Amino acid sequence: MARKWWTLIAVCVATFMLLLDITVVNVALPAIQKDLNASLSSLQWVVDAYSLTLAAFLLTAGSFADRIGRRRVFTAGFAIFTFASFLCGISGNATLLNLARGLQGVGGAAMFATSLALIAQEFQGRERGTAIGAWGATIGGAVAVGPLVGGALTEAFGWEWIFFVNVPIGIGAILLTTTQLANLKAPDPQPLDWPGLATFSLGLFGLIFGLIRGNSEGWSSPQIVASLSAAAVLLVAFVIIEHRRDTAMLDLSLFRKPAFAGVSVVALTLSASMFAMFLYLTLYIQDVLGYSPLAAGARFLPLTLLSFFVAPVAGKLSARIPVRVLLGAGLGLVGVALLLMHGVTLGDDWTTLLAGFLVAGAGVGMVNPGIASTAIGVVSPVRAGMASGINNTFRQVGIATGVASLGAIFQSQVSSKLAELAPSAPPGFAEAISSGGAQAALQAAPSGSRAQLATAANQAFISGFNEILLVSAVVALIGAATGFALVRSRDFVAEHNGAPAAAEPVEVAA
Repeated sequence: MARKWWTLIAVCVATFMLLLDITVVNVALPAIQKDLNASLSSLQWVVDAYSLTLAAFLLTAGSFADRIGRRRVFTAGFAIFTFASFLCGISGNATLLNLARGLQGVGGAAMFATSLALIAQEFQGRERGTAIGAWGATIGGAVAVGPLVGGALTEAFGWEWIFFVNVPIGIGAILLTTTQLANLKAPDPQPLDWPGLATFSLGLFGLIFGLIRGNSEGWSSPQIVASLSAAAVLLVAFVIIEHRRDTAMLDLSLFRKPAFAGVSVVALTLSASMFAMFLYLTLYIQDVLGYSPLAAGARFLPLTLLSFFVAPVAGKLSARIPVRVLLGAGLGLVGVALLLMHGVTLGDDWTTLLAGFLVAGAGVGMVNPGIASTAIGVVSPVRAGMASGINNTFRQVGIATGVASLGAIFQSQVSSKLAELAPSAPPGFAEAISSGGAQAALQAAPSGSRAQLATAANQAFISGFNEILLVSAVVALIGAATGFALVRSRDFVAEHNGAPAAAEPVEVAA
């Protein structure tokens, strides 16, 4: 088989692992909580440690690949991701698991940043479109089956196996990449932006840490004030550094074009609303409604499968309908879906969420192709890689900040409602409810008060759940309005025959 097809297989395997790892983890979180006795903040870090490091290193990994060769960085990313997956599986406490998840994100950044570049270097013309289509289908497939796969592995073998399953696949893929892929690099690579990487990653970490720990430590505590203040200073410094550097990891000039700024907001708000809500939807379905991991994963299929089937239809419609309409309507549907889910009450079944799941699936399917095509369509071809990297970074930042922000609101509302319903609840009970550990906490309570506490716990959880559904809906609707207002057809760049071609990558020694 020709080298280019081996390259496509390797890239699709890597992409499937990366996206699957995001979706399978959500379904396994209640099992992780019970096994490791994890708090809500620890569960948030299981998601955010991965998203944060993936966002922080994504653009830098692309620049590094241009310097030393794409295969080297891709293979190194595979090795890091595979080793980190093994560490996740053997973690005996939440701290070790979250550190391993952060390492997974570093490996994931190296793989994700080089995936499209590897396809582009091997395929031209119509074949390139076919290859990118296969890559896109892989993304959709991973998102569609992720909850079910995660539920099946967790229920049959334990949560550890959502990570262990990556190890043999990763080893096989590493052998494939080292023997079949060419190691090409850019002919004129840019120097690495170390100041930008440092200020962005540390600033983002300070922000997420402050949001996650704010409720437990107290928002006015010195630790939280220092964390959020340092984050603000570092992120402002990052913007200043990127504005002044000729070889910035984040080209701020791209945001001068309204369409690029608009689609970045759409990517951020989609992740901060719908995708960040998956953590709390999973806790509700498993811990309040009592479904097993496999049954919970199956309940997400109406959303994920509809998104998978709507996406290619939306891609074809973009040739006839302005992309701003697809972006605005798609994200608007996500906002409406979250409003449809809002208002659950004690005693409701999962079917109360079904209408919202179906509308959300249609909305996500409509908006995802438009995000990708707009991000690279409104810049010149030679800057498409940077634009795509920025877009993916905004997606991950949205997940990280969304999970943390919604968690802060959720935990505050749960504590407030529990104090109203059960003022004599034992210390730490609100935290146990928020993290899905109410059942274990109930066993430690006096037997005579368990029934009352169980009802209060579920009512408090539902109160917090409804609150963040409403907040998420508002975020999605704001993103929809912004995308519709800023993304304009005239901002798209047409490739002319006389336009200068990008320099071809050159092969380097293995």
